[in-house]
Formats: sequence, C-alpha cells, structure tokens
Amino acid sequence: MANHNTDDPFENILNLEEQFYQEGYKQGQQDGVTAGRSEGRSLGLEKGFQKFAESGMLYGRAIVWANRMRAEVKTQHEAGGSSETSGPSHQPAQKSLPSLPSNARLEKHITTLYALVETDTLSTENTDDAVNDFDDRLKRAQGRAKIIERLVGEGGGTGSSSKSTGKAQDGATASPPTGKVPVKIGLDDV
Repeated sequence: MANHNTDDPFENILNLEEQFYQEGYKQGQQDGVTAGRSEGRSLGLEKGFQKFAESGMLYGRAIVWANRMRAEVKTQHEAGGSSETSGPSHQPAQKSLPSLPSNARLEKHITTLYALVETDTLSTENTDDAVNDFDDRLKRAQGRAKIIERLVGEGGGTGSSSKSTGKAQDGATASPPTGKVPVKIGLDDV
C-alpha cells in the first residue's frame, strides 16, 4: 500500500517556482509603486514647467504688444505737442520695436490674451478641474496669439512646429524677447 501523506519532502521543491513567482510579484509591485510615484512626480514637474513656460512667454508677448500699441498713442500725443530742440542730446539712441497701428480689434485681442495668461489668475492647484481650466486657458491664449501675429504681420508663431525644432518659421533661431517690460499693463492707462 502506498502511503499518501501530505508531508511530501519534495513538495517544497515542486512549488519552488510558484513561491519565487509570488515573491517576485510582491517585490515588483512594491518597487512599481515607489518608482511610479517618483517618475510621476518628475514627469508632472516637467510637463507643468513646460506649460507655465509657454504661459509666461505668451504673457510677455502680450505685454510687449500692449506697450507697442501704447507707443503708437504716445507718438501721436507727442507729435501734437510742442517740440523743443535745445541742442544736441547726449542720451544714447534707444532701439525700439515698431509701434502697432491703432486698431480696436487688435487691442481687444491683446487685452483678452493678457487676461488669459495673467499669472495672478492662473491656478497652481493639482486638481482635475484646475488643470483642465489651465489647459483650456493656455490653448485659447495660443489661439489669440496666432490671431494677433497675423494682425500685426509677425511670423514667429507659438505653435508646436516652431517650438519642437527650436527654429522660427522663417528659419531663424527662436529666442525670447529682451529688454525691460512693465510687470502690469493696462491699455486704458495711456
């Protein structure tokens, strides 16, 4: 008679593969949770930085465009005022961007762009609603920027094609604008 005892000495050896599989699965799951958190955090920081950098660039462009519109209004006011010439001026010649034409539609687009990317109104919360609101505002701002570019005749778009290659549409390398710009603008403060 054969004795069918459950204390088979080879049972541990026969179940060795299943035991290693279970240990590996548990260890992999724990490592995956840890790695997932750190990779998710670094990916989130990277994507958040990219979005806010794009928003900041649009914010700066809105300020520059608004100041260029104000420059047109200022030159009109200065042309109507008295022009005194008291000898040669010792001030260095300032380089400036050409002023934009006075256009109510253009002014409305610039004001809307500024309102969409104003840093004080952008939420930095990490909730679905806040992220979706930010993404929506950023896409609308990018659309406004393209409209403004077409109205003023600029071709250095904010689209992903020029961003991914690092070159503007005309082939020149894209670089951020330089110079002083005010922190806050108001088109009514002329």
